[in-house]
Amino acid sequence: MTRRSIIKGMAAAPAVGIAANALAPATAHAATITPGRFRLAGRASNGYGTFAALNAGLAGKLTKVSASAVIADTNRKAKRLTSAPSTAKAFQTGFAWDDADQKVKYWIPQGVSTSADAYSSGYYNGEKVVLVSWYFEGNTDDDAALEYPLDKGMRLTFVDYNSAAAPTYRHVLLVEPSKTGSGAHSFKPMRKHAGGIMWYGDLLYVTDTYKGLRVFDLRTLFKVSATQANVCGLHTDGTYQGYGYDYVLPQSYAYDNAGTVLRYSAIGLDRATNPDSLVISEYSKSGTVSYTDGDFNGTNTGRTTTPKLVRWPLDQTDRRPSSLTATEAVTVKQKKIQGAVSRKNRHYLSVSGGPEAKGALRTFTSTGSTATTVTNLAVGCEDLSFHSKDASGWAYSESVIWNVSEYDKTRYVYAVRADGS
Repeated sequence: MTRRSIIKGMAAAPAVGIAANALAPATAHAATITPGRFRLAGRASNGYGTFAALNAGLAGKLTKVSASAVIADTNRKAKRLTSAPSTAKAFQTGFAWDDADQKVKYWIPQGVSTSADAYSSGYYNGEKVVLVSWYFEGNTDDDAALEYPLDKGMRLTFVDYNSAAAPTYRHVLLVEPSKTGSGAHSFKPMRKHAGGIMWYGDLLYVTDTYKGLRVFDLRTLFKVSATQANVCGLHTDGTYQGYGYDYVLPQSYAYDNAGTVLRYSAIGLDRATNPDSLVISEYSKSGTVSYTDGDFNGTNTGRTTTPKLVRWPLDQTDRRPSSLTATEAVTVKQKKIQGAVSRKNRHYLSVSGGPEAKGALRTFTSTGSTATTVTNLAVGCEDLSFHSKDASGWAYSESVIWNVSEYDKTRYVYAVRADGS
């Protein structure tokens, strides 16, 4: 769930299914709290200028491409899953990465979203797509001799899922637009955790653990040179490089936390509310959220360290928050929440058990007092994405919830039936 330094410091109506794993309590108490203390502040610029002007400057130097073009240009083959991976139950569909991405230790998958989040039809410009975020972990073995000296930040994987039997994919580097010392347009890596993502229309929301949300516009992708695996941005030879990737996706906006301090661990879309809404969840190792391991935005006024789910409404026209003040906040005494999705007052959590124990999909209601286990998830479970059975073309007879698992050699992206059947 967290970068190595943090790990060291921190060391549909549901049906109750398989018993919870040993690290998930049989009951997890929930309670509503005042939502108005949680607020966002929109930000259209960074220290180099406005995102719009910076990206326009890049457009004058690079070839701009659409997300559809990237999806049509996949270069890796995933492996179809024909049965439940690892310890997961209630399996519906899914895939595993190719051998290289299964084995790589310094790129770690975290967030998941699909074109059924982007649009209720389930399609993005006629395509069925899965998105997965990864973060770069330079110290992969707690051994200084094995540290990778260059942190490459975050990447996003576009998975062409039009054929579930033969999915293909391509990685894209997530970057922040910038300028060089001489004022030339450039970009730099985004060294964040990428713990959760939400795809909504053309916009991709990525959680920034300590700060809030980073926003990327999928209509603003750029083709770059892929000749320098260890260079990002404007190179000395005049080329633009993205650590060996063919495409980069620059940040286009931000929502900074502006109220009571909140840990932005994961994000989920709720299409059952009117209007649609997003929900932020908090991770904790022991059931008490830490706010001492990073430079958090926000104040301590009214702070509670019990893990929370906080909701903001969305504008279904411009795909941005329609209010910067939260409309719901719920505490839940549950440790190791890695992801959350909601359907009105019904909430689903992915709860991890570390590298050896099974994960769990748990559920509770805003007005209820306890969380119960729906089904088992794979070892190393991370982010969640709810996929309604009404999303046309995917042909699921009931709603499913997507999950991604993080540990090398056992990395899967898969969907389980939301009722645990």
